[in-house]
Order: sequence, then C-alpha cells, then structure tokens
Amino acid sequence: MGDRLTGKVALITGGARGQGAAEAKMFIGEGATVVITDVLVEEGERTAGELGCEFLVHDVVSGDRWDEVVATVVKNHGRLDILVNNAGILHAARLVNTRTEDWDRVIAINQTGVFLGMRAVAPTMIEQGSGSIVNISSVAGLEGMFGSMAYTASKFAVRGMTKVAAKELGSSGVRVNSVHPGLIDTVMTTDFPKDRMLRGVPLGREADADEVAALVLFLASDDASYCTGQEFVVDGGMHG
Repeated sequence: MGDRLTGKVALITGGARGQGAAEAKMFIGEGATVVITDVLVEEGERTAGELGCEFLVHDVVSGDRWDEVVATVVKNHGRLDILVNNAGILHAARLVNTRTEDWDRVIAINQTGVFLGMRAVAPTMIEQGSGSIVNISSVAGLEGMFGSMAYTASKFAVRGMTKVAAKELGSSGVRVNSVHPGLIDTVMTTDFPKDRMLRGVPLGREADADEVAALVLFLASDDASYCTGQEFVVDGGMHG
C-alpha cells in the first residue's frame, strides 16, 4: 500500500478484467478513488465488488455515454484527475481478409473510443488545471504487425492522437501519454500465436498485467509530472 495517488480520482475503461482490473487494483492500493467502466456488466460488477470501487456500464463508442460517465464521476467525487483509456479489442486478420465491418468495429472501439474519452474529460481537467490521460496503445502502434491491419491502424492512431492532445492540453497542466505493451498474459490474447511471437522477445516471456499497470501508475502519478506526449514501451525488448 502506498500514497502516490492519494486524493486523486481515476476513471479506467475496460476495467472489468485483465489489464484494466490490474490497473484499478494498483491505483486503489496507492490511495486513488477509482471508477471502472466496461460493457461486461457481470464481470465489471464482480471486479468492483472485489476491489471496493465503483462500476459504470459504458460503451466507449458512444459520445453521449462518455459525457454521462464523466458527469457522474464529477458529481459523485467532485473531480476527475486521471483517465486511463484501456478499453480495446484485438482483431487478427491480413489485409485481404479484413472485412469492412471488422475494420469499423476495431476503429470504433480502439481509436474513436480514445478520442471520445479525451474529448469528454478535457474540459474538467482544463478547469482543474491538472490531469493525466494515459492511452493504452500497443507495440503495434510503433511498427507494422503482420496479420493485424485494423488493430495496427487503430494503435498507430492512438499514438498520434496522444501527441496532439499533449500539445493542446499541456498549457492547462494536463499530461497525455501512451503506453505500448507487447505480449501480455490476459484473456484478450489467449488465442494469439504467442509461441511464434515469443521468439522475438529478448526477455523470452509474456508480461503479467501488473507489469503494465505499474507503468500506467507511474504516468498517472505526480512522479511523471514532466512527462507528456511520449510513448512508453513495456514489451520485454520486442520493439527495438
């Protein structure tokens, strides 16, 4: 238990399980008031109950719902200091096999959802004169990953949007950074061809979700007070 986030209010999307749940647990352990959101209602409610935090049903592709969620957090807790845009989906398909409907779904969740989230929290953070937004991208946002056309496109977009937001919000004391995980041991990556991909990881293993959460915690905290507009990679040396 620590105090790196004492007095801060954090909103974490995709918090029902996996990486988002690990971030929520770590944030709470450092003194934050945490609200997790997800479309997975049963899992979200269970995770919130286990962690002792608030859960809101939230589809990140809806701008109206984003506005409602942010308004609820501010009403209930008086402020909003941290947004972790964690919600996302993984879709593996080569260019010629990527259906338009799959492309649209990946872009809507992974890219548009991040845009809507930043847009929704920005006015509150600007008014406060402080805030930290952490956008979860991927090593696929740093290099082309074979067989992941839509996913790679969305994660490159997150990287770019992060840089624009950092420049636009910096004068208001709001920091924006992106995190780029490699192979992480979560439900989302269960069906991924990990054995082949691990051959390209110098550390020779997957990361635990807590290893990503620790980096997100750093960026959310005042320890990263002079970090903005940057990519932070946690991939065991996969991207070098």
